Amino acid sequence: MRDGFIKVAAGTPEIKVADCGFNAASCVKLIRKAEFYGVKVLCLPELCLTGYTCGDLFLQDALLDGAERALKTVLERTADMDILVALGLPVRAGGELYNCAAVIHGGKLLGLVPKTYLPNYGEFYEQRWFSSGAGASVYVELAGQPTVMDSRSLFDCASLPGLTVGVEVCEDLWAPEPPSAVLARAGATLILNLSASDEVVGKAEYRRQLVSGQSARLLCAYVYADAGEGESSTDLVFGAHDIVAENGAILAEDRFGTGFTSTEIDVGRLLFERRRNTTFTGGTGDGYCRSEFSLEVEETALTRPVAPNPFVPADHGDRAERCREIFNIAAAGLKKRLKHVNASTAVIGLSGGLDSTLAILITAAAFDALGLDRKGILAVTMPCFGTTGRTKSNAETLAEELGATLKVVDIGEAVTVHFRDIGQSMDDHSVTFENGQARERTQVLMDIANKTGGLVVGTGDLSELALGWATYNGDHTSMYGVNASIPKTLVRHLVSYAAGEAEGRSPRLAAVLRDILDTPVSPELLPPENGEIAQKTEDLVGPYELHDFFLYYAVRWGFPPRKVFRLALYALGGQYGRETILKWLKNFYRRFFSQQFKRSCLPDGPKVGTVTLSPRGDWRMPSDAVAALWLNELEGLE
Repeated sequence: MRDGFIKVAAGTPEIKVADCGFNAASCVKLIRKAEFYGVKVLCLPELCLTGYTCGDLFLQDALLDGAERALKTVLERTADMDILVALGLPVRAGGELYNCAAVIHGGKLLGLVPKTYLPNYGEFYEQRWFSSGAGASVYVELAGQPTVMDSRSLFDCASLPGLTVGVEVCEDLWAPEPPSAVLARAGATLILNLSASDEVVGKAEYRRQLVSGQSARLLCAYVYADAGEGESSTDLVFGAHDIVAENGAILAEDRFGTGFTSTEIDVGRLLFERRRNTTFTGGTGDGYCRSEFSLEVEETALTRPVAPNPFVPADHGDRAERCREIFNIAAAGLKKRLKHVNASTAVIGLSGGLDSTLAILITAAAFDALGLDRKGILAVTMPCFGTTGRTKSNAETLAEELGATLKVVDIGEAVTVHFRDIGQSMDDHSVTFENGQARERTQVLMDIANKTGGLVVGTGDLSELALGWATYNGDHTSMYGVNASIPKTLVRHLVSYAAGEAEGRSPRLAAVLRDILDTPVSPELLPPENGEIAQKTEDLVGPYELHDFFLYYAVRWGFPPRKVFRLALYALGGQYGRETILKWLKNFYRRFFSQQFKRSCLPDGPKVGTVTLSPRGDWRMPSDAVAALWLNELEGLE
């Protein structure tokens, strides 16, 4: 439960129709097993103590009395367990019968939640037996315990602030106005759905979309437990489709079995997203029936999926689609800018590295969309003290294959004169030695753009902006930064995607893109060693794979440093050791805070994903904010 994680599960016990004693024992067995494996919140199916398919037997007192005894059995046999459980049974109240979820913990009946929407179409006849619980708030004594049956029930966890559980039953989710919507606005971060949804072709995918979509709309976790083995097969088959979703993502899922499907939800993540999202207007919770429970606080072992490269889809098909979309978005942004300033020329500093390669690929797409001749793309390569033959050759080949106009401007002499003017020794390979070259390159690009009536297309990416790995008034500056919201790990996959697309129609272009992908990331500002790149960026600032991971969870989700570190160990610990991760995480926070001034005056550039550091868009931060709180939290992890 630390760091906001808590293990939840959707369970489907094996049952026998109308055999309440057997069903109670089966539920207890499943609850005990779930608790043994660390589950803290378990949702079981609708009417699981009787079976959903009892038909007119629901009108028989023998069945209803049996269901009450079954609930008492479950309460008694789980009194020593530290797990919150919701399970279904029919309940008599005020002369009517309700399809209810009983919420229990530690042998105590915390409350009853009646089903609001009763399906009475197709294969369903619930209105024949049950009354709607809409607006119901009734005192009930059930299984020897006094409680309240209320459709507006919320269950608050005292030991994990922010974990508030709401409950709805099956059809409630399928209705136009699900009860979960108002429960979430009143504070519910976890919705449990007790269901008995039969299987027909295509229904599983629709059900999956409903659960995923509802969790996204409500910024909540959603646990859906479906009836399965043991229900009557007279006319229907129930597939035990158990689902756990969080904010639109399916975290765990299973069908056609018994047992439970579990994973961890992240309550902290949900609370952050609700604070961030101003259209999620929460209520005060007034008028709701609130019950409190407490769970033992302990370390929750993580099993939930945590992508080591959160900006890059793991599935090849999804990744290809994402790459196509990013190219379209970035090219559309540049197309608009070129058209607005009436420029038919784009100037790009082409180094033979990944970032400038992506920039010229996007620019080529924008020119194609405008119907402009690609010769209007001025690819300027500017060799200097650190340029290697490999990168220079790749830049020239790339420009040629894309149909751009190549211009070679050797800046060595100009930089040498400049160094002489400011008293910079050629033997002093300090930051001045490096940045002097970067600024000269930008000056050349800007002046060529002025001369040709063109627009300088920036090449810097999101990862470099986060770390401040850009020369102020050097590569930091452009007239439109097409890569500004694309992190380095995604840049690599975009170039790889372009290489794959070029494979059949232009083998030479595909080959040069592959070689660029194999080239070490470097600004090439220091003299080469034996003709090879001497300055490797990731040796200096750390692996971009780690920094992009840190960036995603620190900025997109606002996680505290300890939690970012824990997730990094979980997702990347097999590749990087604990000390390595901690070292570069500290470096990330130091650089992120100290380099904000570079982000405060960024050129325009298109947003393509959920993370961007544009001062006009998603990120507003004072340039003199102090990193002490974040770094101090990491000191305790030494």
